Amino acid sequence: MFSVVLQSTTTSTPAETIALAHAVGRRLQTGDLVVLTGDLGAGKTHFAKGIATGLGVTEPVTSPTFALHQRYEGNEIFHHLDVYRLEDLAETLDLDLPELLESGVTVIEWGDSITDVLPTDRLTVRLEMTDVDDERSLWFEVDQENENRWRELVHEAIVEVTA
Repeated sequence: MFSVVLQSTTTSTPAETIALAHAVGRRLQTGDLVVLTGDLGAGKTHFAKGIATGLGVTEPVTSPTFALHQRYEGNEIFHHLDVYRLEDLAETLDLDLPELLESGVTVIEWGDSITDVLPTDRLTVRLEMTDVDDERSLWFEVDQENENRWRELVHEAIVEVTA
């Protein structure tokens, strides 16, 4: 499959990153998968926090680096995974991804390391720090076969926060 960049944008502060993710989160539904990629400190956890608030999660969202999986209740169940510490793809079996995907919205930090076991119907958000303090570039990418499904969602979210 070919990856398609649906849209790219820049945020200037962590609060802007969270606001954009909140707008994305408000549009997600059970079964949706969002994969967050980027270097350490690029804003993956901020983005996950924004998605959580967009889904109506009111409790604090923290990085599940050591727990691998955190589950939160909101308007939808929010599964937050961090697979940074997984050493091989076989360890993903312990996460029971198919069940998680069926029961809520799932966000996976460092998910680019396990794409071989993920469904192709997913939104990938690539975050990169720029040379400007706290500024991040974000690219929203999907597999070509799922382009139409995600294009409107991403566009509406970006318009909401930039209007």
